[in-house]
Amino acid sequence: MDRLENINPKLYRKCEERQITESDEDDSVTDEIDSREIFDLIRGINDPEHPLTLEELNVVELDNISVDNSKNEVKVLFTPTIPHCSMATIIGLSIRVQLLRALPPRFKVRVEIAPGTHASESAVNKQLADKERVAAALENSHLIEVINQCIVTY
Repeated sequence: MDRLENINPKLYRKCEERQITESDEDDSVTDEIDSREIFDLIRGINDPEHPLTLEELNVVELDNISVDNSKNEVKVLFTPTIPHCSMATIIGLSIRVQLLRALPPRFKVRVEIAPGTHASESAVNKQLADKERVAAALENSHLIEVINQCIVTY
């Protein structure tokens, strides 16, 4: 990419790390997945344009994540840094791929742009919800390389 769309993005304070308790380490206890666990899986994803995480840019927030263990559903709303962000689809795919790789296969993962935060919200959400389009995107070697760079573990 030749030129950054958002040259000076606003930075936000990171959440404190989740404290591990004895019950978290006890394998005999069935532990349901919660929104904080999902947040911890995606907070460190790198922005495709900046050497910053989605958490630092406030693209992902704990309050915009919902989990329904009884229905095996996870929903993440994300907020691009600017309303015309051309990287919105890449960000959404990165979140989706990270969760698909990390969560048990029983979960249905929905990733959408937060309402009213992007000029092409409907089109991007439609693309992110279409399994065939997502699968085709992930077969593109250049695109999967970009996504893998975004979700590299820190």
